[in-house]
Amino acid sequence: MKSIKIPRELKKMNEIFESGGFEAFLVGGAVRDFFLGKNGSDWDVATNARPEDVQKLFKKVIPTGIAHGTVTVHLLGKEIEVTTYRADGKYSDGRHPDSVSFAATIEDDLSRRDFTMNALAASLKDGKIIDPFGGKNDIKCRTIRSVGVARDRFLEDGLRPIRAIRFSAQLQFRIERETLDAITLPEVREKIRSISMERFRDELSKILSYEEPSNSLKLMERTGILSDFLPELAICRGVAQADVRGFHEFDVLDHSFYACDGAPRENAIVRLAALFHDIGKKDAQTSEIVEIPRGSGQMHNIIHFHKHEEYSAEKVVPILTRLKYPNAVIERTAHLIKNHMFFFNDSWSDAAIRRFIVRIRPDCVDDILALWKADIYGMHRRPVAPGSQTAENMNRLRERIEKLEKEATALSLKDLAVNGTDLISIGINPGKMLGRILEELFQCVLDDPEMNERDRLLLVAQKLNERYTM
Repeated sequence: MKSIKIPRELKKMNEIFESGGFEAFLVGGAVRDFFLGKNGSDWDVATNARPEDVQKLFKKVIPTGIAHGTVTVHLLGKEIEVTTYRADGKYSDGRHPDSVSFAATIEDDLSRRDFTMNALAASLKDGKIIDPFGGKNDIKCRTIRSVGVARDRFLEDGLRPIRAIRFSAQLQFRIERETLDAITLPEVREKIRSISMERFRDELSKILSYEEPSNSLKLMERTGILSDFLPELAICRGVAQADVRGFHEFDVLDHSFYACDGAPRENAIVRLAALFHDIGKKDAQTSEIVEIPRGSGQMHNIIHFHKHEEYSAEKVVPILTRLKYPNAVIERTAHLIKNHMFFFNDSWSDAAIRRFIVRIRPDCVDDILALWKADIYGMHRRPVAPGSQTAENMNRLRERIEKLEKEATALSLKDLAVNGTDLISIGINPGKMLGRILEELFQCVLDDPEMNERDRLLLVAQKLNERYTM
């Protein structure tokens, strides 16, 4: 294919550029996506017009990155990023070039780009493809390859190796051998470590949003990036879980990767929770020799991880804080991890279900059940089978939760028929004792929702106060 169809908005843009004696090309991901059969609407344009020329040619231009030759043009309802052909200098900070000089041709501009699949351009005039580095063929072969020498490209910007890994997840492409090997070079590793946590976090979040993040997470481990940025996760490699009971097939790290695969890709917080839900297992691991089955005389080594969910919840907070995730994301992720261990069966009473809802919080019910399914997926890399005992248990638990949530029962202190002011009105002093009595009233209502009446609760409160003040 020697040309592509240019959208009408870009054709109009080209007419304006030509009226000023300039040329312009569609570049980057939009061209790559065209060859992948996708219709992208996020357009980047490269031109030989200088930023000041672009500002004169178009009515509405925002100087979004004018120091680097980039402006945003508003045209026919579209926001189009326009950058003057560039030839970058050295990248001392591992992100921005020390100096930017404008290049003469589109080929010069493409030569500074990261990967061949992104070093394609299409003329806005006729859609003719410019492909100086074999990007079309690499896209056809589903290959990620650096433009020029991989080491040089990566030393310009420490984020590029992580972007290569992220693209492999996004596009399901393989990273070409020389490009992949360059990521492990000591000087490249040092450059990668120099990037900000925010830039790493953004790439990680994108990786976690794709179909099977485990593939890229393993590449991050293989290249050393995982141990550099997430050492608490990397040390889970080799932490064994498999024993005669057959609950687990993989070590803690692979289980965590696959649990992440099993979490819903549209739910970023559950994906984060799945990735980190077992990072406390290394600290919690114990083992014992047990006769299984009893009376058989056969002794087996059984592995335990008591309270690992608490260790994991504690460890994830500084990790996500270091990565500069929002506080709300950190709190919810830690909450899901802390409460991901539960073993429901039909023996649970309604009171037990209500206490479960209170413990995990009503707004977290869907997330905790999604994390449960992800955890099970990660055990053997298989989804919960329809009609299985586990599937039936999940369905029954959800049905019972929905039933109790529909009933007018108290699932938080604010749902009680009394409050602190009511207790003070009957002579209970403000302070810790009042809070303790409110909590006991709440537990009483969880056991018996019919107790949630003002007069009945005040009577119970009075008796509790008398008992505690004797």
